[in-house]
Amino acid sequence: MAATNDTDGRKYLSDFAQFAIEGDVIDISPFGDGHIAQTFYVQTTVRNYVMQRMNTYVFPDVEGLMANFSAVTAHLEKKGEETIHLVPTREGRIFLRSPNGCFRVYHSIENAVGYSKVTSGELFCRAGEAFGRFQKALADFDASCLSEVIPHFHDTPKRFGDFCAALEKDVCGRAAACPEEIAFFLDRKDTYARATDALADGRLPLRVTHNDTKLNNVLMDADTGLARAVIDLDTVMPGSLIFDFGDSIRFGASTAAEDEKDLSKVHFDLDLFDAYARGFCGALKDDITPYEAEMLPYGAYLMTAECGMRFLGDYLAGDVYFATAYAEHNLVRARTQIRLASEMEQRQEEMAAVIRRVLKDSV
Repeated sequence: MAATNDTDGRKYLSDFAQFAIEGDVIDISPFGDGHIAQTFYVQTTVRNYVMQRMNTYVFPDVEGLMANFSAVTAHLEKKGEETIHLVPTREGRIFLRSPNGCFRVYHSIENAVGYSKVTSGELFCRAGEAFGRFQKALADFDASCLSEVIPHFHDTPKRFGDFCAALEKDVCGRAAACPEEIAFFLDRKDTYARATDALADGRLPLRVTHNDTKLNNVLMDADTGLARAVIDLDTVMPGSLIFDFGDSIRFGASTAAEDEKDLSKVHFDLDLFDAYARGFCGALKDDITPYEAEMLPYGAYLMTAECGMRFLGDYLAGDVYFATAYAEHNLVRARTQIRLASEMEQRQEEMAAVIRRVLKDSV
């Protein structure tokens, strides 16, 4: 399903040459550790570029994806934010469709580093600031004009329906091995629609959402350590900022890895929640509505529960979506999300108090 980088980007040099690049190619090499697109770092005599061969299996609507990508980055540039700068083809198109696949090229963001793990509250705070700035810069962008490149991505009631369908079919006979995990999600079925209902009736404003707000999608300056650019914009779609906030907390405010088998090591870290909220809310300030602020703790719970039910549903379906390293990998992942969501449920008021404080302090 997912493409992996190969070691020979030279076979795509004719495709690279179709873009309005400067200089002659010096070297081309695999770049990054992503598993969806094939990515190459291209050095020329004038500047450095990144070339990506997009995964049209995961993202079949390449036109919609790239229209989103181009519109959002252009808006960010207009607002003075550092972002991915697309290089058009020599014919003026934003991507190339060739016999070798679909390609895009953009300027390399130099002297920047990414992190895959939260190592300090300060680092997480800076990531929060980056995603908060992303939201602030796009607050006046009409999110309704964006394509849903992955329909119903954070439609949690639909995700719950998919989970129930996988449970009913139980094609691998695995349900008997995880009754407690199944019960966790079934028992909370009435908690999943608050965000979709609020988007539908306008209490939550429709915004541009990144939808993959992991730490490694923020580039930090290699010298100062300050956040510079939010990257990996393939999943930019309309949604609510509580989704982006919540997914960051799900991933970054955990004391253990997503697939930690020893649940005694897995906890929700309120101090890291505080750090991220300081960065995120501090960057947004008056651009966040009172109801959005009220819903941020719920967003953390919701994104964690949603991810957990997706892991468990995939386990019941036979591991057809998420890549796994062993038979119970998705079940292990589901258990970590259940542990985190349970602790978030118990600490909603503490989380709300943090949000109120950081918003007051940022005024």
